[in-house]
Amino acid sequence: MGDIWEGLVAGFWLVVTLDPDLVEITLRSLQVTVTATVIASLIALPFGAWLVIRRFRHRRATIAVLNALMGLPPVVVGLIVYLLLSRSGPFGVFGLLFTPTAMIIAQVIIITPLIASIAHQSVRDIWAEYHDLLISFSTTKRQRIATLIWDGRRALMTAALAGFGRAIGEVGAIMIVGGNIDHATRVLTTAIALETGKGDFALALGLGFVLIALAVAVNIAIHAIGQTESEGKW
Repeated sequence: MGDIWEGLVAGFWLVVTLDPDLVEITLRSLQVTVTATVIASLIALPFGAWLVIRRFRHRRATIAVLNALMGLPPVVVGLIVYLLLSRSGPFGVFGLLFTPTAMIIAQVIIITPLIASIAHQSVRDIWAEYHDLLISFSTTKRQRIATLIWDGRRALMTAALAGFGRAIGEVGAIMIVGGNIDHATRVLTTAIALETGKGDFALALGLGFVLIALAVAVNIAIHAIGQTESEGKW
């Protein structure tokens, strides 16, 4: 019990004193995850809105597959991206493996279905309300999608934050495609795994404090944006 307490104190002190290694790893995590979230949102939000207004064959099957991909195993994604970016893979010529770019690609694949699914569910209610009005104005599909995204921006921001929350805590795929290289691809989750294995519980706990703080901040932002405690929603 004494070792645990000493580790907690040392980890907290590293956070308070802004340990250089901790700051570097945290900033890299934010850089990778924020970039992945922005790219995934640019893909997922319009796609979720498009699924609402577009009627086509196998639409229900597409939505079912999208919802199923929300639980896509990250290690499988990491393995697939690794094979694609390896020297013997089709994109090996670009030399992206074991770089932050590879980590971003993996995170985008992981969180895009999540954001798109939440966006689809959120925009569906708005479309039911605006359906007749938008059709009466003879709007194009692009205009309808833009209108739905703008009017549902609060809920869609929540979807993006949910994707960020999942990406920031991802370790399996990131470890595979990033390699956990010091000063290059080491992020919060992979650093925690490494430092725990080395027995450096102080740094591991310090990184853990930062990761928990980010997760809590994201959840608070989701509740604030969604106003889940207003009008008796909580």
